[in-house]
Amino acid sequence: MPSESVPISSAGNAAYSASQSSSLPLWDRLSKWASENRVIVYTIAGVAVVVTGAGVVYYSSEQNLKMSSVDSDLTDDLLQIDESTVDSLSEQKRKEYSTKLKLAGNKAYGDKSYNEAIELYARAILCKPDPIFYSNRAACYNALGDWDKVVEDTTAAISLDSEYVKALNRRANAYEHLDKFSEALLDYTASCIIDGFRNDQSSQSVERLLKKVAEAKGKSILEGKEKKLPSPTFVTNYLQSFRPRPRPEGLEETLDIDEESGRAQLRAGLAAMEKKTGDGYDEAAKAFNKALELQDLGDLEAFAYNMRGTFRYLRGENADALKDLTQSVELQPTLTQSNRDDAAKDFEQAMEQKKDDPDIYYHRAQLHFILSEFTEAAKDYQKSIDLDRDFIFSHIQLGVTQYKMGSIASSMATFKRCIKNFEKVPDVYNYYGELLLDQQKYQEAIDKFDKAIEMEKQTKPLGMNVLPLINKALALFQWKQDFQEAEKLCQKALIIDPECDIAVATMAQLLLQQGKVTDALKYFERAAELSRTEGEIVNALSYAEATRTQLEVQQKYPQLASRLQGMGGQFAGPTTR
Repeated sequence: MPSESVPISSAGNAAYSASQSSSLPLWDRLSKWASENRVIVYTIAGVAVVVTGAGVVYYSSEQNLKMSSVDSDLTDDLLQIDESTVDSLSEQKRKEYSTKLKLAGNKAYGDKSYNEAIELYARAILCKPDPIFYSNRAACYNALGDWDKVVEDTTAAISLDSEYVKALNRRANAYEHLDKFSEALLDYTASCIIDGFRNDQSSQSVERLLKKVAEAKGKSILEGKEKKLPSPTFVTNYLQSFRPRPRPEGLEETLDIDEESGRAQLRAGLAAMEKKTGDGYDEAAKAFNKALELQDLGDLEAFAYNMRGTFRYLRGENADALKDLTQSVELQPTLTQSNRDDAAKDFEQAMEQKKDDPDIYYHRAQLHFILSEFTEAAKDYQKSIDLDRDFIFSHIQLGVTQYKMGSIASSMATFKRCIKNFEKVPDVYNYYGELLLDQQKYQEAIDKFDKAIEMEKQTKPLGMNVLPLINKALALFQWKQDFQEAEKLCQKALIIDPECDIAVATMAQLLLQQGKVTDALKYFERAAELSRTEGEIVNALSYAEATRTQLEVQQKYPQLASRLQGMGGQFAGPTTR
């Protein structure tokens, strides 16, 4: 219970890094698994969707116009062609004139005489509505920055040749300049499918647009997002990453306290937390807030600010949380709190108050871990263990840190000692299983997840941690492609904790792998709604937009949908992460 050590108030929270998924956070593992398949695959059945960031690379179609060295000596007849005269020409004459006009247009384009080239291509189109003529005229408009005209002409070209890659890329570029990112994404995706994902520039454009669309939508979601507590799985794992402390003196259950007093509300909040359910955590948050409203807390005022600040942080009310935590420290300097930006100063201040407090070293290690300073993190975790060997997460995080450093043997030895010394703690088996899964030791990993699941059922039937269920689902999917059993496990996790974003995201991936695109989209969108940080929201939305694009491809380009199905064997789902 975080009565003397409170959360690090930063976007990649250290305590959650330890408790939610110490080895490899599940979102990270999903992304890692995806990124190892270099090809960006938009699938209709059984293929992965890769979502990663990429640098900006535009498909410079203008460079590919065929420049002609022919000095087209245009006759008056050619220059006078318009809608009223073209009908009098024979088909052969139209074809001949259109070729000459196109060559002349190419020459004018090469000379950067874009308006002249536009007129020449327009006359060529009158003679023969050819997709190349429309695309070339679009290149002129592109050079002039007339993006609406680019869209108009490339659309005409695509209507004549639906698999005209150059026109698709050119229109996508114009859409992007018009801030129509979803439309641009669809065109770049179609281009990738037509080219069989062999064009790196188009693939990178898809990746870039996915991120851009997701970031725009993610910003909107964050602005309108209701401030509420995350799933009980998240809250439980967050809170249990703090060293347990006895209740402060004056809040014992046996004491007779006025039920309308602030102290009674503090005690009620602590009791509600012990339920480890969504309703329990909501009750606790309200009780801590009411305790401060009622006052009359005496020497427990600092503790009250500490607890309210913790729950405000969990709701995403970071500014208010920081005020509460700062007030808590001012009232009682021995309380440990840290904002990532001022962490070094805060830890120094804490050490001045209590240099042998294992929490100080543990949370400083967490900050080092977030910053990927693994050597320093390992030292502080070990120091925390030396001061108090009974806190399980110091041991778990040490093992994870060793793994991150590449010291696999040391990491495995640390976890084996954990199992020996904390054999009745399910978290040890779950996090050890994650490291085994990362090494593709599937059966061993599943055995550990099963052990954790059984222990969770026995010790916390109402507040069960669902992470072992999700991890086992991932293991079965990656090892045996056992979608049916993996789905069942995710469904079970969602029955226990309907707002667990990791369970929702994993279910979305499983559905996508089976070609259940519409259902997968719903889960990805739900995962975005449940995500807490901008990075998590963008990640979920990137998958959602990729999935949505699949559906649009099926509707707008049915011939490409069938081609994607044919690619299923070539781009089969991976067996490793």
